[in-house]
Amino acid sequence: MQHDLLNDALVQLRHADRQGQAKVDLHPTSKLIGEVLRLFREHQYIGDFTFVPDGRGGRYDVALARRINSCGVIKPRLNVGARAMERYEARYLPAQDFGLLILTTNQGVMTHPKARELGIGGRLLAYVY
Repeated sequence: MQHDLLNDALVQLRHADRQGQAKVDLHPTSKLIGEVLRLFREHQYIGDFTFVPDGRGGRYDVALARRINSCGVIKPRLNVGARAMERYEARYLPAQDFGLLILTTNQGVMTHPKARELGIGGRLLAYVY
């Protein structure tokens, strides 16, 4: 029984990348997983991905770029203000300006540099480096 779809998807991504696979199928899916994959693609952590509908609700076919050192969800999902972002960068990322924190805001799912640029905070979801 799966309780956290985002965590399951990121674990599948991380394991497939470590094993050297060229692609991975992520299922079950959600819109949140699609948004996180979009951010990963924008920052070249993965290649392209497509949604393939099937009888179980669909799946994402993800082409891997062999660039993920680590990724995971942040539990509990912490609220973070725009000014407190550096504290969480130091906690979850290995170095300054290396990797991304993914957060959900009232303006959608975005990375921490984008949220800092807009001067908004949100709820931390995941990290990748």
